[in-house]
Amino acid sequence: MAKSLSPVCKLCRREGEKLYLKGERCFTPKCAFEKRSFAPGQHGRTAGRGGGGANMGRSSDFARQLRAKQKARRIYGVLERQFRRYYDTAITRRGLTGLNLLQILESRLDNVVFRLGFASSRAQARMLVTHGHFTVNGRRTDVPSMLLSEGDAIAVREGSSKLPYFKELGDFAEKRTYPAWLSRDLKSMNGSVGRMPERAEIDGSLDEQLIVEYYSRR
Repeated sequence: MAKSLSPVCKLCRREGEKLYLKGERCFTPKCAFEKRSFAPGQHGRTAGRGGGGANMGRSSDFARQLRAKQKARRIYGVLERQFRRYYDTAITRRGLTGLNLLQILESRLDNVVFRLGFASSRAQARMLVTHGHFTVNGRRTDVPSMLLSEGDAIAVREGSSKLPYFKELGDFAEKRTYPAWLSRDLKSMNGSVGRMPERAEIDGSLDEQLIVEYYSRR
């Protein structure tokens, strides 16, 4: 499975804002962004906070579109080729292409595990799924990029529920809210997809229109 090996804190610095890629650590003073909020690289400090990401007022249209696409990729942990495939799929679906794209990203198994509160970050959710700790509709799966549909049921595998992490998961997950398009039962350690998310239920800092414009011009 291909994955990005870049230090995730540098990704936040490049975008000029916290992307919360390390889960709970991002809410503590240990977060690297608190100490170095300027963009990485030789000219990051002199360029000001966020460098190419934050100073969008002085950027070209292409630069804003690129940053919007890169930000979405980094939040969901998707590489470029796969992200492009998601966009191509979004075009073929009825409705707004931008919203279709965000719904596809939200329906990834690793994202749903994260949204349900079974992991503190999407990176941790990917690791848990890859290690085979979850089932979808009763079948074990180790594919984080699996796209879920309405009615799909996600559960912690019976053998995994005895592990210390999952035994202590209830206290952690109970503090985490989950979106209305999902349902969750902490006692049984399972959840399900009731419907696809509406735009208001997806990260408001993402600009899907700029992403559409980026791919439309290529």
